Amino acid sequence: MKIGVLSVQGAFAEHIDKLKGMGADCIELRQRADLEQSFDGLILPGGESTVQGKLLQELHMLTPLRDRIRQGFPVLGTCAGLILLAQKISNDDAVWFGTLPVCVRRNAYGRQLGSFHTEAEVTGIGKVPMTFIRAPYVESLIADDSEILARVDGRIVAVKYGNQIGVAFHPELDEDQRIHEMFLQMCKSKVL
Repeated sequence: MKIGVLSVQGAFAEHIDKLKGMGADCIELRQRADLEQSFDGLILPGGESTVQGKLLQELHMLTPLRDRIRQGFPVLGTCAGLILLAQKISNDDAVWFGTLPVCVRRNAYGRQLGSFHTEAEVTGIGKVPMTFIRAPYVESLIADDSEILARVDGRIVAVKYGNQIGVAFHPELDEDQRIHEMFLQMCKSKVL
């Protein structure tokens, strides 16, 4: 199993470390030529969504990755990655991939001081530790077949739609591996 991790900005190294510890191979996606390599799934890490989106455009990576996702390529977007996937951002006019039919709110919990850690139930997994750093949350689902995986204080913080998982928190920063396991299982079922 080989996973491509967007590595232009943000918390990509933590995802790579976690995935390697779980036995997956990783490739860093830094330029368009990297997309020519074979990989079975994509991780869009936390970081600054606007910077990542602009870099994806400048590096001519946005359209080919969007096309893959639309064709069913498995993707996990964490924090900024969730924003990149979202079809709508309520407090920003930008839309990047626009493949995940949700409306998200950027920096929904406030600035850095609004960061927090909690645990919450994730459908099919159980109680999972969650680290939120300048996090978004999902305000609403746009498609009926989007699945809410988790809520914190009534707000949607994890969703699944077909081949896409979007979470508002940073599973790469906690020891728990179950979010990444869910993603890798989705990748394996796509490969088989």
